[in-house]
This record gives sequence, structure tokens and C-alpha cells, in this order.
Amino acid sequence: MNIGFIHGVMNTDNMTISGETIDYGPCAFMDTYAPDTVFSSIDTQGRYAFANQPVILSWNLARFAETLIPLVDPDKDRSVGLLTDMIQRIQPIYETYWLNGMRSKIGLSTEDSLDLELVKDLLLVMKDGHADFTLVFRRLAQALRGDSDAVRQLFEEPGAYDIWARRWRERLELDGTAAEICAQAMDRVNPIYIPRNHKVEEALAAAVDQQDMKPFSELLAVLSHPFDEVTGNEAYAAPAPATDTLYQTFCGT
Repeated sequence: MNIGFIHGVMNTDNMTISGETIDYGPCAFMDTYAPDTVFSSIDTQGRYAFANQPVILSWNLARFAETLIPLVDPDKDRSVGLLTDMIQRIQPIYETYWLNGMRSKIGLSTEDSLDLELVKDLLLVMKDGHADFTLVFRRLAQALRGDSDAVRQLFEEPGAYDIWARRWRERLELDGTAAEICAQAMDRVNPIYIPRNHKVEEALAAAVDQQDMKPFSELLAVLSHPFDEVTGNEAYAAPAPATDTLYQTFCGT
């Protein structure tokens, strides 16, 4: 969730009992931030959309918990109560870890009661501004180094971002961390390179249609160091060209 990853078919058989997702088939990363993003061709209702994944986490484990009812306590009602209590702990735990991850993405090293609102407001501004999920967080560090244009230009209308950015900088002042130290920490958690869907398709097409593995090898080399921005690799960081065609992934991808 902190890097814009979408499993695709995050159903019960694609999750371990520890709550970790497995068996990635029609998975992909978001370009433009949109909570309802779906790539899987079979997810026609958006059940496993990006923003639904935390809810599906609890739903899947609740189905597992149902199978344990006879084993937890001889009294069925007591068993259901104990398991329900356990399931209800999942979302608060998830939200704590998610928020901690998001704090690190925007350079915060301490906790404040208003951090959740600050993060959610950024996501809302990104959604409304059709901004690239990966690049916004990466370019926030650049803003701390004095180049605010790099992140502002990612938004269709940067005015809302500017308002948020002022709140963000006020919050950073409370942390008291030097700007460059903060920026370096952000670069360690915000990748500049992700498997952009159009670059993956280019590599697949070259390998399948032309038996040319060079694009794949070059893509793999870049993705092996996702946090290290390298001059000459700008094409691997760029979002997909604008198109009206909906990108789809398939089981077996």
C-alpha cells in the first residue's frame, strides 16, 4: 500500500494465515494515484481495487477464523466472540503500520495526532490533481533540497498542493531534522523506479515477438536498485504516455 502495489486477485487462497499476500498473478503498480484503480481483467466489480486491499485483508482472515470456531472453545458463542475480537484488531494494527510508513514517505520521524489528516489530505490532493503516486513522494525530497517545481508540475492544478505543502513544512519544523538529512531518509523509502506497466509490456513484447531479451535485462537491472536515481534512466521513471486504453493484467502475467 505504501508503494502503490495492486495484487489483482487478493482472495482467500492468495493469502497466508499470517496475513501476507502470495501468488501474484494479475498484479501491477499504479501510475496516477486513484484509490479505485483495478488492473485485473477478472475483477470487474473492483473488489480488489487498490483502496479495498486493507478491507479484503480482514475479510480473508475472517473466513479463516470461521473454520477455527470448533477448535477455539467448546462453547460456540464464546469461540465466535474470541475470534471476532481478534479479527477486530487487524485494521487498527494495519493502520498503525501504514501510517508509520506514510510518515517516513513524507519525511516525518516523530508522531503527531494530526499526521493521519495530513497524509490523507495529500492523497486527496494527488487524486484530484491526477498526480503520479511514485513520483510525488520521490519529488517531495527534491522540494526539500530547494526544487519545488519538480513535484508541483506533477499536479494538473498545483494550487491545492501548495496549500498542503505549507502545512507539511510546518509539520517538518516540529521534527527539527535538517532538510538534507530528511531528504536522504525519504529517498531510502520512496523508490524512483517501479515496474511501470508500459515498460513491462515493452520487455514482454521484445522477448516474445522478437526473442530479444535486452529490454528485459535492462529493466531488471534498473529495478534491482529502485531507490538509486541514475542519470540516463529517466525513461524508466516516467509515467506511461497518456492513452484512452484501459491497461489490463491477466492471471498468469
